[in-house]
Amino acid sequence: MAMAFKMATTGIWVTDECKNSFMEMKWKKVHRFIVFKIDEKSRLVTVDKVGGPGEGYDELAASLPNDDCRYAVFDFDFVTVDNCRKSKIFFIAWSPTASRIRAKILYATSKDGLRRVLDGIHYELQATDPTEMGFDVIRERAK
Repeated sequence: MAMAFKMATTGIWVTDECKNSFMEMKWKKVHRFIVFKIDEKSRLVTVDKVGGPGEGYDELAASLPNDDCRYAVFDFDFVTVDNCRKSKIFFIAWSPTASRIRAKILYATSKDGLRRVLDGIHYELQATDPTEMGFDVIRERAK
């Protein structure tokens, strides 16, 4: 497995699959969302789940575990008040209150490194429960 980028502060590596999947989402629109996880044993950030173009925000929210941290990117398509179609990519740092302290620290310290690898993110959300990253929050931020 080829390693793409090492996040210097934590010693965590981001796999090529993460960057490639993100680029496919950004440019080819073949994914609606991508969920990433950190494998603590191998020290790798890997793709946990990919949502197809027909899937939406509800599927993304359902794919985030209630008791473990994840990162996610979501491609939000919308129409402006001027009737223009736009797309904004959201980065979500998911850290539910029920997750382990060690996982919360690892995800918090590794977040900026992953963000640097995923070039083209417009907005960032940090959420500890679903209300902090609700669809209405995303819609409001994208305006």
